[in-house]
Amino acid sequence: MKIRFVLFVYLATMTTCFSQTAMQVGIAKINITPTSTAFLTGYANRDKPAEGVLHDLWAKALVLSNKNEKMILVTTDLLGLSHQVSTEVAEKVKEKLGIERRQLLFNSSHTHSGPMIWPSLSVIAEYSPQDQKIVSAYTQVLVDKLIQVITDAYANQEPMQVFVGHTSADFAINRRALAAQKNGLSLPGPIDHDVPVLKIMNSAGEIKGVLFGYACHNTTLMGNNYLINGDYAGFAQLDIEKKIPTATAFFMLGCAGDQNPEPRGTVELAQKHGNSLGDQVVNLVHSSTLKPIKNEIQSYFSFIPLKFKKVPAADYQKDLQSSDKFIQRRAKLMLEAYNKGWNTDYYQYPVQGIRLGNEFRVIALGGEVVVDYSLRTKKKFPDKNIFVAGYSNEVMCYIPSERVLQEGGYEADSSMIYYGMPGPFEKGIEEKIMEAIHLTIKKIK
Repeated sequence: MKIRFVLFVYLATMTTCFSQTAMQVGIAKINITPTSTAFLTGYANRDKPAEGVLHDLWAKALVLSNKNEKMILVTTDLLGLSHQVSTEVAEKVKEKLGIERRQLLFNSSHTHSGPMIWPSLSVIAEYSPQDQKIVSAYTQVLVDKLIQVITDAYANQEPMQVFVGHTSADFAINRRALAAQKNGLSLPGPIDHDVPVLKIMNSAGEIKGVLFGYACHNTTLMGNNYLINGDYAGFAQLDIEKKIPTATAFFMLGCAGDQNPEPRGTVELAQKHGNSLGDQVVNLVHSSTLKPIKNEIQSYFSFIPLKFKKVPAADYQKDLQSSDKFIQRRAKLMLEAYNKGWNTDYYQYPVQGIRLGNEFRVIALGGEVVVDYSLRTKKKFPDKNIFVAGYSNEVMCYIPSERVLQEGGYEADSSMIYYGMPGPFEKGIEEKIMEAIHLTIKKIK
């Protein structure tokens, strides 16, 4: 009788603790693998459609809510969402569920083995009218599926406990530093090997969700690959879901703008990196070191203007005569915008923040953000347990730090050609974004 009584008291105490800290959580996933002809994006040298599927691509939605607040995180195995896609989905979700823009966060894994999302990186390809129909049709299907997966997750909420912890992975390298070394130069090579992990468990003790992040490009597979897949992040999610069959695995990409997997080039390496990351996450999930997150949610969303360097229209006229087809295409876009009176002086840049309890915060930045922003933010706010996610809400171009902007090169300058942007950003971009991060952290407390 005494043993039964002690067991009863223990279970009653655990149930009470669970009910006090549990959030309402909804989880859903939907297959977003193209079902017909698809054109892969991310590499400018590709000249034909995808030739098959290595593994499926997924969009996944995680709803977190309490009596006062809601937050929805959507992860996608894609290069990145366009402004049009994220805006359209957000507007329709607001109409359908009453979710405000600040309550909805998108993040893309940036796999370079996924389909083109029109018009992101449109300069790297020149499609025929029939090809354009294919790309545009997939983009609209994607919008519908994102709305569906959010709706499904929202409808399937139940009490769950969320835990947080950190592990690490070691296959990311600073590709700018590596490129400099190959040319006999020396550049700083900052890296962020941190892997934040959220474990989501129901009242029966089943692990229903695992969310993890890492700051590394999904470019293990290169431009000679024509098989659809999620690169190392796709393999990592598959590995976690295989080892924890009750769970849906969510991947969030960090500030990976100047970070590459190393070594790279084969499917075997992509799977190796993914499995090594998955192993680290699973080991942490099954450990006793994760901390429960209190049932508190806060969010904030804003746009800030980032200015481009001024480029005279005459320079674009000269670029039309370039032998480089990508420079020609960018010049055509810019001259069309100039002659229609559209403002190309700046970009309205999204900055978002969420807080879960006092135990975990996410700063979500648009574009291909270099790692300096993650390292600087965590150094500035060491007691906030922050994960800085790039590739969030929309991917419009690279977002260099002041250091990278001064050094120049691909992430600072030439990449803007492929993204169809006016040119490099003005000096001061880093301080502008850091001010927005500081304000966001203040707003979410």
